[in-house]
Amino acid sequence: MNVLSRLAPGLFVILWATGFVGARYAMPWAEPFTFLALRFSFAFLLFVALAFALGAKWQGGRDALNAMIAGFLMQGVYLGGVFWAIHRGMPAGLVALIAGLQPLITAILAGVLLGDRILARHWAGIAIGFAGVVIVVLPSLQGGVGGVTAATLLASVIAVIAMSAGTIWQKRHGGSDLITGTTWQYLGGLVPMIAGALLFEDRHVVVNGEFVFALAWLVLVLSVGAILLLMLMIREGEVAKVASLFYLVPAVTAIMTWALFDERLTPLQIGGMVVTCLGVALATGARTALQSGTRARASR
Repeated sequence: MNVLSRLAPGLFVILWATGFVGARYAMPWAEPFTFLALRFSFAFLLFVALAFALGAKWQGGRDALNAMIAGFLMQGVYLGGVFWAIHRGMPAGLVALIAGLQPLITAILAGVLLGDRILARHWAGIAIGFAGVVIVVLPSLQGGVGGVTAATLLASVIAVIAMSAGTIWQKRHGGSDLITGTTWQYLGGLVPMIAGALLFEDRHVVVNGEFVFALAWLVLVLSVGAILLLMLMIREGEVAKVASLFYLVPAVTAIMTWALFDERLTPLQIGGMVVTCLGVALATGARTALQSGTRARASR
């Protein structure tokens, strides 16, 4: 488990970044709520089977309800808002920029609601990381900001607040079993997606190779692999430290789209990636340094 904990941050960032690539393949063939309803349905059924196969202890009552609330926020509202805004024409770069506020919002909420002590060095890392995200996504906005409306902006802002709130809720109320807890999370995320698809979409899906690949990838790699890593990190670490990893996602995504779709990667973006990495290193290393010092003093 110690090895997995050490590898989890880097592996999570890589897997999470592939979600944007998968969404690029999927969005031309299905509306956002319909696609997410399908994704969450398959993920829920997969986790039910996994829980029974592993003999996991099912969480019920209050634990199940808390997991569903976390899933409603982190899966349903966050992904629903992001996918809907992009589907309505909002530039992905601008959505990523707004989503880049998540570590800052999470750090503030963690300090207020969980009593986490955020060091000055940690705040500096968060600020530097956000500056790096701005540099990375800036070229995406140079072609104009069509599709930016009050509705798409509101959806993006609600999405990032929901992800931060869901992270705090999971940290405070998360149960001990990752498998069954995540199962209930997907049920919580599925409910608003079904409602959104029924109320606002025609639920038409074009089934082809790209759609099947995107759905399979997002279910298996994102909804299983990346989410389990995220739950593990939230359970074992400080939420502000975990949230700061999201700063690295736009940079990794830019590298992936450059490699897969031949999208231009400018020297400015490369510089922004370096700035982002420095900010994340500063943010995630702050608490570690404090704990090392505390342990050293205690051993004297």
